[in-house]
Amino acid sequence: MHVIRVATQNIWRHHEDWPRRRAVLRQGFSALEPDLVAFQEALVDGDYEQPRDVLGSGYHFAHQQAREDDGSGVSIASRWPIGEMRELDERERVRPHPNNFNCGTLVAEIRAPEPIGPLLFVNHIPSWPLDFELEREVQTVAAARLVDEMVDDGPAHVILAGDMDAEPDAASMRFLRGLQSLDGTSVRYRDAWDATHPGEPGHTFSPENPMVTTGEQGDWALELGRRIDYIFVRCSDHGPTLDVRSCERLFDEPVDDAWASDHFGVTADLSPLLPDGRRVP
Repeated sequence: MHVIRVATQNIWRHHEDWPRRRAVLRQGFSALEPDLVAFQEALVDGDYEQPRDVLGSGYHFAHQQAREDDGSGVSIASRWPIGEMRELDERERVRPHPNNFNCGTLVAEIRAPEPIGPLLFVNHIPSWPLDFELEREVQTVAAARLVDEMVDDGPAHVILAGDMDAEPDAASMRFLRGLQSLDGTSVRYRDAWDATHPGEPGHTFSPENPMVTTGEQGDWALELGRRIDYIFVRCSDHGPTLDVRSCERLFDEPVDDAWASDHFGVTADLSPLLPDGRRVP
């Protein structure tokens, strides 16, 4: 059976004890062996690439060009060669973002082998402030429109992942899930976590992680826990083009009292359907 293992992880730059966090991330990704990874808040500056530092050899990398002053931005890692890339710098949509935070979207064509074939991998991180849902709506619609433009006569599969800073019932996520339209358009993506853990909260930004409430960023002392990191599969008329075999949280426990990041990541195993359209048993 051909399976694509996908992961998304906000790497949180070099905050807190980076050497210990780096060790946890390197160990975890080495054991996971993902095929595709979407990184957010990843540093790329000069000769240093934080995603490459974490994953090691065996990957192709694509980095967002519009990065913050410290090199932070979104990056994509792929086991397979990367073709066309497009990106959106979404910092100026609606209200200017606090501290010029690098919200944006990176889309890469992944030259995966058959029977999967070429696909689009989308890394999306919209505005993060709690009261910026309007911005998230505008930014998510823009990302979906870019994908629709790129899939015309192009790849059959689209995987969208990222730190989306919105809970499942937020309008931007309802839009992606096909539950409502925004700005005169609609799409349908399957939420990998909801498909495999219906009704479970699956928080990825959580007070279970002490770096959320007591870390050096220190602004989330009253955080109750939210699911804001996702993996989605784009749907055709009759459902998702890839079957969600499994989906789990990633780095949701400490290793020797060290946490990987202030976000838990998400990982999912996806597989193509059989030629007659049935699921692989």
